Amino acid sequence: MAKLIDIALDAFGSDKAPEPEIRGAILACKSLPVRVHLVGPESELRDLLDEYLEDEDLPITIHHASERIGMDEKAAHAVRTKRDSSMRVGLKLVREKKVAGFVTAGNTGAAMATAKMVLGAIPGVDRPALTARMPTVTGSPCVLLDVGANVDCKAHNLEQFAIMGEMFARSVLKVAQPRVGLLSIGEEESKGNELTREAFPLLRALPIHFTGNVEGRDIFNGSADVIVCDGFVGNVALKTGEGIGRLFRDLLRESLTQTVTAQVGAMLSRKAFNNFKRRLDYNEYGGAPLLGVRGICIITHGSSNEIAILNSIRVAIEFARAEINSKIEQELANRSPRPQASPNTSPDASADHDIAVQ
Repeated sequence: MAKLIDIALDAFGSDKAPEPEIRGAILACKSLPVRVHLVGPESELRDLLDEYLEDEDLPITIHHASERIGMDEKAAHAVRTKRDSSMRVGLKLVREKKVAGFVTAGNTGAAMATAKMVLGAIPGVDRPALTARMPTVTGSPCVLLDVGANVDCKAHNLEQFAIMGEMFARSVLKVAQPRVGLLSIGEEESKGNELTREAFPLLRALPIHFTGNVEGRDIFNGSADVIVCDGFVGNVALKTGEGIGRLFRDLLRESLTQTVTAQVGAMLSRKAFNNFKRRLDYNEYGGAPLLGVRGICIITHGSSNEIAILNSIRVAIEFARAEINSKIEQELANRSPRPQASPNTSPDASADHDIAVQ
């Protein structure tokens, strides 16, 4: 029997918490080698957990946290004032090595600020980056970063994102030589804004397979394994992709309903539709890893259901097994040091320029 990996789960993160988190934790413990540590008000969680488990024995424990950070709260203020929040308690478990990683569907800005404060940044990283797996026509995901942690970036931030994304693709997705592209408005080196033009030579000088500029369509056509951009552009691309996915899904459902009449044909089409839907559904991909902090922090949608929670826990397990943080730290240590912010930067100084992917 595989050794259980301990993962902390913010039980009061999602819009409909704690039901999706509890159901997701139960699914995870039934299908993955994991011990889930639910973090939130103990009495409330205990009653709900007993109700859902119905005397079933699963490796789920509860860690008390008396406060919850709401989706509409400003990150800096919430992190500063709510010292017993489920986010902070869960991330302290990571820092103290009582768990291998932390998963939350809560306020993204607060999660990032808390992770930076509690865990600290990996040496050589100025700003952590949120990383999303985007579906492609090849069936293999494309790694897109940053998708919302940093609205404004410098060229050396994109350089660090490229290193972290390439390491993620190699260690977690098992891509032997990831193709790394820089998201811009044209393939030519001269195309783009000041940021992309400054970042291009930095990425070209890295010991990675840098393929140059890529365009928005390349996110989904499989021509790159890793695509780097600032958090503003990445978040727009992420949300646009999710919207297009829902549009295609709804149009296909409508078309099948109108054109398929035979029962056998309908069953076959329904199976194909369900496969199509799974490939586009963000719930199937799990959460977005926050790369660049000294510990595993997975952030997923506030609207996450139990499947998204399950898959976010799966992603945390994959990160723990791949030892991705230590590999990123070693990779950055091998490069010439650049001036960077202190890993103990106060959230008051950093959280306000971070964008939340709700």
